[in-house]
Amino acid sequence: MRNNSKKIDETKIFKEIMTQFVVDEDPLLSMMKWMMEQLMKIESEMKVGAKKGEHNSERKSYFSGYRPRRFDTRLGTVYLMVPKIRKGGYIPFFITERKRSEQALIAMVQEAYVNGVSTRKIERLAKELGIENISASQVSQINKGLDEQVKEFRNRPLQKEYPFVWVDALYEKVRNYEGRVVSTAIMIAYGVTLEGKREVLAIEPFVNESVESWKSFFDKLKQRGIEKIALLVSDAHLGIQKAFKESFIGASWQRCKVHFMRNILAHVPPKAKEKFAAKLKQIWLQNSKKEAYLIAQAIIDEYGKKFPEATQVLQNGLEDSLQFYHFPQIDKRRISSTNVLERINKEIRRRSKVVSVFPSRESYIRLITTYLMEYTEDWEIERSYIHPQKLQEVMEIYEVQLKAA
Repeated sequence: MRNNSKKIDETKIFKEIMTQFVVDEDPLLSMMKWMMEQLMKIESEMKVGAKKGEHNSERKSYFSGYRPRRFDTRLGTVYLMVPKIRKGGYIPFFITERKRSEQALIAMVQEAYVNGVSTRKIERLAKELGIENISASQVSQINKGLDEQVKEFRNRPLQKEYPFVWVDALYEKVRNYEGRVVSTAIMIAYGVTLEGKREVLAIEPFVNESVESWKSFFDKLKQRGIEKIALLVSDAHLGIQKAFKESFIGASWQRCKVHFMRNILAHVPPKAKEKFAAKLKQIWLQNSKKEAYLIAQAIIDEYGKKFPEATQVLQNGLEDSLQFYHFPQIDKRRISSTNVLERINKEIRRRSKVVSVFPSRESYIRLITTYLMEYTEDWEIERSYIHPQKLQEVMEIYEVQLKAA
């Protein structure tokens, strides 16, 4: 009798669950989405060691909101809200370990596009793989399926505090609404969270790099949740400097030492560049700001008459290029230049070079964002870029300095 009662209860529960999907437009797709959500809930709770909001001494980590994730299947496309876990990150097993054949055409087309392959080339590639009935217009339509993911990523809420942020701008040829090919600026911000994880914060298009456009860029970061930045690293663009100082009062600005060296060497004859550059590098390799100043002064004294313009540029911008010394607990190679962004920009240009001229601003944003989304997802499950304890120290010192100011 007990077994029969249990069987009846299970049947009743199953009917109740199935009934809620009957009224949906696509019952099978809805059932599959529900099942995925249950699997994510079980798997993420096992990884954390506790349910959300539950007090448990064996807890290994904590939940930290959700992130949207598009998942294409043979039944159709579902949009999942994947739980975020503070330590170690989390990607559902059915996404990471699914077979490539599950996405078939869509995966091939989207991946080819993200890697800078034109729609016509993708059409030829599809035929070589045995997929005959696909046209350039269909390829473009599939790529538009990325737009929802791009929109969600670019507008997602951000954390309140990012100890270090790097910003830069890329320029590409884009066809505008009038059909003319114009140079368009895409501004990118990249940061490190308090957990030490790297993250692409923003991808914003503007006509040019003016004070107003950079002010709008920083204002949007604030609207999305950022309240505190201890140090911003960028080149010496006046628009960045002015806009940042107005948007994040009390924060420090680090002039990229690599860009600074290029500015100085622009005033040095070609034959003397190598020797002079070797001496300049020694400034930013010193153990303290005081030692760096002594090396810089020695260079100015030695070359002041020989290269007056170069030494004047060095003297005027030296202080801004040494701000990283105020964060002695952090490896100076991490925060003294925009090299972390330069490497990403180089990869982006390698892909965009294939396209040459983008048909619209939307297509360029789609390509850049989908590529940077992949970077962010990879970083989420990697080791910390900077140790969280050191970042906490940075923000505590920043709070003290902010109150004193």
